[in-house]
Amino acid sequence: MDAAGCMKSLLLAATQYRAARTASNAALLQRSLEVISGLKLTRLFASNQILPSECLSCLVELLEDANINPSLTLSVVTLLSQLALDNETRETLQDTYNLTSVLAGVVHRSSTNISDPVLLQSIQLLQKLTYNVPVFSAGANIDELISFLMQHVQHTEDELTIPCLGLLANLCRHNLSIQTRIKSLNNVKNFYRTLISFLAHSSLTMVVFALSLLSSLTLNEEVGEKLFHARNIHQTFQLIFNIVVNGDGTLTRKYSVDLFMDLLKNPKVADYLSRYEHFTSCLGQVLDLLHGRDPNSSSKILELLLAFCSVIELRHILRQAILEPSVLPVSGNTRFVTRSKSFEPSVALVHLSNQPLEGSEDSSVLALQLFKEIFEDVINSGNSASAEHFVDLLLPVLIDHLQMPEQIVDELLVKKCERMAKAINVLTMLCRDDILKMHASKVLTARQCTSLIEHQFTYSGTDTGFGTKGGDSKMCKLAADVILKTLDLMSRLKQDVPGMEVSFYKILQDPRLITPLTFALTSDHREQVQVGLGILFEATPLPDFPAIVLGESIAANNAYRKQEAERASKRIQLLSPMTSVTSVRCSSSCLSSDESTTSNIQELIQKLHSGLEMKESFTDMRISDIMDVYEQKLSALASKETRLQDLLEAKAVAQAQTERLMTQYRCQRAQAESEARTLAAMLKDAERKNEELGDLLKAQRTESERAQTDIEQLFQHNRKLQTVAEDYEILKKSSADHLQRIAAQLIETEDHRKELQQQLQERDGKIATLQQKIKVLEEKLKAQQKEKKDMEQTIDILRKELSKTEQARKELSIKASSLEVQKSQLEGRLEEKEALVKLQKEELNKHSNMIAMIHSLSGGKLSAETVNLSL
Repeated sequence: MDAAGCMKSLLLAATQYRAARTASNAALLQRSLEVISGLKLTRLFASNQILPSECLSCLVELLEDANINPSLTLSVVTLLSQLALDNETRETLQDTYNLTSVLAGVVHRSSTNISDPVLLQSIQLLQKLTYNVPVFSAGANIDELISFLMQHVQHTEDELTIPCLGLLANLCRHNLSIQTRIKSLNNVKNFYRTLISFLAHSSLTMVVFALSLLSSLTLNEEVGEKLFHARNIHQTFQLIFNIVVNGDGTLTRKYSVDLFMDLLKNPKVADYLSRYEHFTSCLGQVLDLLHGRDPNSSSKILELLLAFCSVIELRHILRQAILEPSVLPVSGNTRFVTRSKSFEPSVALVHLSNQPLEGSEDSSVLALQLFKEIFEDVINSGNSASAEHFVDLLLPVLIDHLQMPEQIVDELLVKKCERMAKAINVLTMLCRDDILKMHASKVLTARQCTSLIEHQFTYSGTDTGFGTKGGDSKMCKLAADVILKTLDLMSRLKQDVPGMEVSFYKILQDPRLITPLTFALTSDHREQVQVGLGILFEATPLPDFPAIVLGESIAANNAYRKQEAERASKRIQLLSPMTSVTSVRCSSSCLSSDESTTSNIQELIQKLHSGLEMKESFTDMRISDIMDVYEQKLSALASKETRLQDLLEAKAVAQAQTERLMTQYRCQRAQAESEARTLAAMLKDAERKNEELGDLLKAQRTESERAQTDIEQLFQHNRKLQTVAEDYEILKKSSADHLQRIAAQLIETEDHRKELQQQLQERDGKIATLQQKIKVLEEKLKAQQKEKKDMEQTIDILRKELSKTEQARKELSIKASSLEVQKSQLEGRLEEKEALVKLQKEELNKHSNMIAMIHSLSGGKLSAETVNLSL
């Protein structure tokens, strides 16, 4: 059976079950629900087709029925949980069918049996529906839901505790009315204590849910000031970073990132985080998560990084971590090491920015927004040279985003245009710096820009005008945004890219530019208006710019907006008396069909009258016959219009009667509710007083038992004190002796100190004397240095004289050597003469002896000396 047949079978089975709640009809409905669940028709229910819408309405009505079989309720909740996995279907269930209030009623009915699986499934489905979605606090069963969740969270922990905490965190986040409702309760302090105790839980999911609740309820109050004080905030940061990095799954990581984003909105917390000493290492661990394969986790991490960019100091650190990752600490290690190129954060971000369009989470748009923030910080800090390598890596991806594929599904066209707009934002940011602009001008061509604009002209609403459908209107605005941003980019590059200036001014004079320019100038967004004004400033001086047509288009757009506002107010007035979803849908469809029929008839009559007026001058018989035929048709249409008008008046009378009855019913219901509230208040007061008295009695009994225990403890304590007193006396005596010894030691120490002080003074005097001597020695040293200089000069003079003396010495040595030779010769001669003299002396002695002998013989007594002397 096809999907349509299965849906019809479900509607038929539900109708039969409502008519007769038999076991066979319940089994048939159960079977139909299982078949729908097995077909996985998630995307089909997101459409606005009639049959899927009726099926969703049928499922919601089954949940509203308090008498339905519990097994059927469980099947319906399971099927809706499966459908809620799709974002569009989840939004439809929340906005159109008000499923939150319906499920709150289911929880209220099932809360009597905690072990009922319907209760767990309903709370888990509510957690999915209310994530990042504001809930109307005055909705049906919301108060009962909050009371049940708070009571169960404070009871013994079970499988419902974590879903209840998560649902409470969703309800309190960004919802002041629910926060005020919880803060006004009597037991809110006990609730705070329970949440604080959860911070030490072993489950990281429980911890992050409790922290999220505490931040929503107490961040700007006294409790929050203590909890998120400067003394504790660093531990909180470390805890949240630990949950982000080591979370129990995607759900825990999503809530931890949301918690971080909420905390960063507080200026004090943002300042504390900018001064957190371990932020760089924690950021490195967070960036490592970008390499994971889970697109949901990557998307949340990118949201966290964008939240960091909202704080200027953190954006500086993030920019350095992405563009200069070589000094980032590897996750799990605080040592700075070199990272592998494939694990650089910039590579992971480029990969995420180029994800396929078919992905459920659009990480590409978030990555492109992050690139814009990074380049803005690079340009503001004047450090564009550090980003050149990254720009070369990123530019091919940006250019690829600007290419429109030949065939693309309509569902993916909006995503493609959103990525185009973000990529153009990045390129425009690059053009704010001359160095980065040069890199962009090398890869971008005028042909690429013109082909992009030509393709977007087909979606910009130039042919359909302003009266387009919701989806078409969104596409028209996106296309107009892309066109104007591309023109802004072209205006920045017109002097740097060949042919860009000619193409730019040619497009400015194209009449199709009027519709996108009108959208921009009448937009609610400041950036779009500024871009539109910039383009208008460039286009106004051109000769062929259709300024008059632009004015008429702006006027028509304003008139269309006014008409839409009036229609919306009338629609609200028509739908306000209706109470049930079904009656609203039926009455609105009937009214819309009648109004459409009436408007079609009036338009046809006007067209025919205008045609007749134009052709009054013709007298041809054939034309008159045609006019007769149209007159007959007009009379038939007029009679039909009269019948429809009578039917509309009858319906209006019936509606007025219904409104009167509903007014009476509301009054009676208000009276009954007021009486019920009074009785309930009286009952609650009585129960509260009874509970207070019971608690008081229990407290008194407990105090009596505690007093008896205290008396016994006091006796034991008294005995211990006596023992301590005896020990104290002994210690007192020993301490007195010890004090006397210490006093004597102190006196000796004081004497020794005085001696040391006297020695110190003497040494100070010696030091002063030595310093004076040092000064005298320094003066002598200066004088000696001066004498040294004079002596050096004298030595130089003496050296010169010495060299002269040395020369004279050499000459004298030569002369001495010649004299030595002469001396040796003279000595030889002298020796010869001495030998001769010796011989002569010997001969003389002989002669003297002979003479003496002769004298002696002759009788004379002459001495030898006399003889010798005479000779």
